Amino acid sequence: MRKIVAGLMVSVDGVVEAPEKWTGRYFSHEIGQVIGSVMAAGDTMLLGRVTYQTFAASFAGNTSDPMAAGMNAVPKVVVSATLEQAEWENSTLICGDVAQEITRLKEQPGKNINISGSPTLVTYLLRQGLLDELSLLLFPVVVGAGMRLFDGEGSPATLTLARCDAFSTGVVHLTYHADSA
Repeated sequence: MRKIVAGLMVSVDGVVEAPEKWTGRYFSHEIGQVIGSVMAAGDTMLLGRVTYQTFAASFAGNTSDPMAAGMNAVPKVVVSATLEQAEWENSTLICGDVAQEITRLKEQPGKNINISGSPTLVTYLLRQGLLDELSLLLFPVVVGAGMRLFDGEGSPATLTLARCDAFSTGVVHLTYHADSA
């Protein structure tokens, strides 16, 4: 069975929104390697609506940037209650029972299913026992305002630390396995 791996950049105060605004000075070759290895281990992207629309606006149709070309080529599965269609190339919209459709996706052959951003979707998958791994790049910055990871109510969920790496810029890469998956 395929694994669902969520990769997020998070501030010390738990903000995951708009990391492009607060991660720049801490970015390094090491962090690029972490992101690249997570991406290389997957062959499908699972995205919530907001992240999907943000990525589509940034990458769709861009053939000159290798990262954009890779994003365009990979199959993308979008979870949304409001989108009527997913127009970015290689995109499919999940309709109906989200948990059932994602379980079916996990049962298909292939590599990991990666989630980038999409904190609402990550929270939902963790609560449903469908998230297998949480890869956090913790940046040494307090953002103060913005969407937080696991903001809101819900029952407790436990994680097991699988790996921890600290980088020279002060960023810490934390890899957790979801206990319920």
